[in-house]
Amino acid sequence: QVQLAESGGGLVQAGGSLRLSCAASGRTFSDYAMGWFRQAPGKERKFVAVITQNDNRVYTESVKGRFTISRDNAKNTVYLQMNSLKPEDTALYYCAAGNFVHLQLGVSDYWGQGTQVTVSS
Repeated sequence: QVQLAESGGGLVQAGGSLRLSCAASGRTFSDYAMGWFRQAPGKERKFVAVITQNDNRVYTESVKGRFTISRDNAKNTVYLQMNSLKPEDTALYYCAAGNFVHLQLGVSDYWGQGTQVTVSS
């Protein structure tokens, strides 16, 4: 079992930045790829970014060049640095742990509770 807890969300103006954190506990953090997802009101949860155990990264097109996913295995934490935020980035952001390919399909057995990001125009 892996337990995940997100933090770092908040209210920010368009063009601003936030850094989300996801702390993991339970099984060995470094065994898993880690992903970030988001769900806007009334919409399905969507893939944002994933990082492998070896720091390979994949991003959804809409966040490329603005968001950076990283991980610190010593701290059992994955981060999502979000710059140049836009109102359309407003969503509940979740982290997940699992397989690199499956995460990109939104499949995981381990999810956090989410942290809200609101970007005002």
